[in-house]
Amino acid sequence: MSTDFFYTQYFEIAVLPKRPYLQLAWCIGVVLHPLKTEQQPDGRVRFWGYVPELDRVLRVVTLADRRTIHNAFPDRGFSR
Repeated sequence: MSTDFFYTQYFEIAVLPKRPYLQLAWCIGVVLHPLKTEQQPDGRVRFWGYVPELDRVLRVVTLADRRTIHNAFPDRGFSR
């Protein structure tokens, strides 16, 4: 399995500037070692993972390829 990751233009232009505390390594870690995954009807995939540095669960959304990160944010409403 390839560990190369990519980022949508939306992620780079809208998400990262809005959430400057996010680290790409956290997003990749959540995708590689999720607590939970779920495929959306549009094919995108949601991954949830605990990030100790945030003391929160981070939700990372990728495109259907599971390697192109599209969105990421702390998920206060996470439940397994």
